[in-house]
Amino acid sequence: MTPALETPRLFLRPLALEDAEPIQALFPQWEIVRYLNAIVPWPFPEGAALGHIRDHALPAMECGDEWHWTLRGKDAPHQIIGRIHLSRSAGNNRGFWIVPECGGQGLMTEAVIAVTDFWFDVLGFPVLRAPKAAANIGSRRISEKTGMRLVGVIEGDYVSGHLPGEIWEVTAEEWRDFRRGRV
Repeated sequence: MTPALETPRLFLRPLALEDAEPIQALFPQWEIVRYLNAIVPWPFPEGAALGHIRDHALPAMECGDEWHWTLRGKDAPHQIIGRIHLSRSAGNNRGFWIVPECGGQGLMTEAVIAVTDFWFDVLGFPVLRAPKAAANIGSRRISEKTGMRLVGVIEGDYVSGHLPGEIWEVTAEEWRDFRRGRV
């Protein structure tokens, strides 16, 4: 079960079928998709958000393989501003996006902290890994700010093409030290 989570400025609500229409309107922006895995179709076709939520995300949530949330500011709780998810997938446990106008405000860092607490403290996993395009500076900064460390360099296929990538990791012990301010 995916619980609702909260940060000082955000509500993280479990992804639901009714989120498809607003996500379809928000998501197909180059600033959002360019560094995402190439499995994301581009240009983003009509109905793709509904198909992804209905056919992939919700079934994975029901099976306990993935946890998906929408991000909503506490000042506008009915408006989706991004998404974040966790996955049991080997080597790729977390992904996220936020609308460009909400970037650079620390909102995604808040969301990352909330879901990483959930990953380690509730789900009890020993490690969290997050691959990303090396050029995705915003995502790299979030990893750095949240106690992760670079553990590998890869090549990957992203919406914007074949690019150098990185694998970032944090263990449960490292995370707990980070949360206690020991890092």
